[in-house]
This record gives sequence, structure tokens and C-alpha cells, in this order.
Amino acid sequence: MTKADTSQLMIWTAMIIVYVVWGSTYLAIRIAVESMPPLLMAGVRFLIAGSILFVWRKVALGRTAPRLTARHWQSAALIGAGLMLGGNGGVAVAERTIPSGITALVAATVPLWIALLDRVWFKHALPVQRIAGLVIGFGAVALLVGRPDAGAMNIFGAVTAVFAAVAWAAGSLYARSAELPDDPSTAIGMEMLAGGILLIIAALAGGEFGDPVLLHPTAASWWAFWYLVVFGALVGFSAYLWLLRVAPIARVSTYAYVNPLVAVALGWLILREPIGPHTIAAGAAILIAVALIIWEPNTKRAGDFDLTGG
Repeated sequence: MTKADTSQLMIWTAMIIVYVVWGSTYLAIRIAVESMPPLLMAGVRFLIAGSILFVWRKVALGRTAPRLTARHWQSAALIGAGLMLGGNGGVAVAERTIPSGITALVAATVPLWIALLDRVWFKHALPVQRIAGLVIGFGAVALLVGRPDAGAMNIFGAVTAVFAAVAWAAGSLYARSAELPDDPSTAIGMEMLAGGILLIIAALAGGEFGDPVLLHPTAASWWAFWYLVVFGALVGFSAYLWLLRVAPIARVSTYAYVNPLVAVALGWLILREPIGPHTIAAGAAILIAVALIIWEPNTKRAGDFDLTGG
């Protein structure tokens, strides 16, 4: 095997990790929140993962580690509020009442919200293809929520899932220009730490520490929790960050299409979540909408439509 073949093998191995691991996190979250408070579970998860990542980079970089400023931590806190608190926290809360596959399909609309918020906040023009993507994508979400195959959709869960997508989009947009350390892993560790603290504060405010039902996790929930810490956060993020350095962004961004398919398939296979014609139609429309939004030949910049999962 040549050096080029080895490099391609490593790239595709990392791609498969991102495809499968991040797609499976929706199933793992659904199992975890069956007997764990959702915000507290997410907060402890990110505190553990963020601490490991942050300390590892400090030790690995030694004297070359970036000097952290108050501005860095402020940026990390704002990004953590969008991605971890609003995004992942919202997903965890939503999955207590709606199927994991449906949540994943709603989460797949993040690029649509990024495009819309980009237009509202920064007045960037929307090409016709992106306008078409917005119309198709939001129409698909309306179909998914309004005509669910599993019967009546829990409105609170559906609205929370949409909120999570909006929060992730807002955090991603802010992250584009935020002042952060040059080392991506250090920055991710800081964001996880900040987001984890915010999630625990939200859990405390929401009374999760006093929930007698959800403070006795089952073995399945514990396994799901540690899967989210090790594979969803540490392995998945590491593979994604490495891919951003060595692979074309167009190839890396394909996980935006694959993750929801993996999530829907696993939800059906393991949790017996129903997949009917409305879910299939809405899912296909959302993927088409995402393609219209993020496809920009030869001019796409890394991070323009960051859909970081996990």
C-alpha cells in the first residue's frame, strides 16, 4: 500500500467515525435521558469531556500552549451557550418526548437556520438556490411535525428540537469571528467546559437535582452516557478536527447528510421508532434543502456551515 493509499484510508476511516458516531449520538441521548435528567446529563458529559480535552492539550503542547485571555473564555462561554446549552441541551430535553430520529432530522436543518440568521444579522445576500433550500427545508419540518408517522407529536418536544437547531446555528455563526485560541482542540475543550457549567446551572434552575425519578440511572443510561463522553465528544470531535486539516471541506461536510440517516436507521432498528411515508418524504426534502444551502462550488470556506455534532 502506497503512502497516498494509507492517507486516503485514514481519511475515510475518520469520515466513517464521524458518520456513524455522530449519527449514533441521537440514539445514545435518547437512552441516557430515559433515567437521567437531560440538562444535568449533558452538563456532566461536557464537563468531563471538556476537562479531558483541555488538560490533554495543555500537557501535549507544554510551553507552546496558547496563552488564554479573558476574551478567549468569554468567547468560549458564548459559543458554549449556543452549541452545548441551547443545542445539545435542547436535543436532550426534546428526546424525552419525541423520537431520536425525528430530533436528528430537525437538527439537520441547522444549515438552513445559519443561512437565514446570516441574512438577518449580517445582511448577506441569499442566492436563489439557498432561498429554494429554505423553502423546501422549512416546508419539510412542517410536514415532519404536523403529520408525524408515530401519531400526535409532542408540541413541547418539537418546539424544543427546533429551538436547539436555532441555538446551534447562532452559536456556529458567532464562532466564525469569535476570538479563540489558535489550537482548535484547546478551543473546543474550553467551549465544552463553559457549556457544561451553563448546562448544570440550567439543570439546577430547572429543579433537575431534586427529581427523584430521574436521579437513579439504569445501566443502559450509564452505558449511553459514557458512550456520549468517550465517542460522541472525544473521539468524534478529534476525528472531525483532524479531517478539517487534511481533507477537502466538501467531503467533510457530507456528514451533514449521513448523520440523520444513521440516526433514523438506529432509532428504527433499536428503539423501534416508526418510519413512515411522511418521515421518509420530510427526511429526503431536508437533505435536498441542506444540499442547496451548503453547496457553493469552489468558494466554500471551512466553517461556513459548521454542523458540528456529537
